[in-house]
Amino acid sequence: MDATGIVSPLVELLKAHADAENAVTMCRYMRDQFDFLGIKTPERRRLTRDFLRGHSDVVRDNLPSFARDLWTLPEREFQYVGVDLLDRFGKRLGPADLPTIEYLVTKRSWWDTVDGLATRVIGGVLRRDAPVRDRYVSSWRMSDNMWLRRVSILFQLKYKSDTDVDLLFSIVRDNIASDEFFIRKAIGWALREHSKTDANAVIQFVSEHDLSPLSKREALKWLQSR
Repeated sequence: MDATGIVSPLVELLKAHADAENAVTMCRYMRDQFDFLGIKTPERRRLTRDFLRGHSDVVRDNLPSFARDLWTLPEREFQYVGVDLLDRFGKRLGPADLPTIEYLVTKRSWWDTVDGLATRVIGGVLRRDAPVRDRYVSSWRMSDNMWLRRVSILFQLKYKSDTDVDLLFSIVRDNIASDEFFIRKAIGWALREHSKTDANAVIQFVSEHDLSPLSKREALKWLQSR
C-alpha cells in the first residue's frame, strides 16, 4: 500500500470521532479560516497513535507525499496530523524533502501549521546541514510570501545555545520595517526565546534597533517577568 492508499483509513478514523460542537469553537478560534472535525489535540494524537499501529512503515517510508496528501483535505485536523508525523519521523527527512515542506508552508497557510513546520520540522533539517540552511534561508528571509519569512525568523527557536545569533539578528533586521502582524510577532517571539540563553545580547539588540512596539514588548516579556 502506498501513502495515498492509507489516507482513506485515516480519514475514516478521525471522522468517526468528529464533534460538531467542538468544531464550531475551533473554527471560530481560527477566525473561520478552516473547517474542523472538532477533535482536540490530546484525542487527535491518541487517534494518530492508534492509526500508526497498522500503518507506521508505509507512513514513515512515504512521509513527505503522505503529508502533502493530508494538505488537500478540508478539515484542519488532517494538517495537524501531518505536522505531528513530520515531527515524529523528522530524523528521516533531509534536504531533498525541503521543497515539499516549503510547499506545505505556502499552502493553507496560517500560524497554527506554519509555526509547527518551522520549529519542529524545518529547524531539525536545517540544523543538520549548514550549506542547505544558508541556501534556503537566503531565499526565505525576504520572500514575497510572508509565511516563508516567518519561517526564516522562527526556525532556530529551539536551538538555544546553538543559535546562530548573527544570522538571527540579520534576518530580524531584514524584516524590522514590516507592518505584518505575523512578522512583528515572530520577531518578538524569536528574540524572547533567545533572551533565555543570552539576555544581554537581546537587550543590546533591542536598545539599538527601532522595533515595532509589538516586537519590543514580546522580545522583553520573559526578561521583565523574572
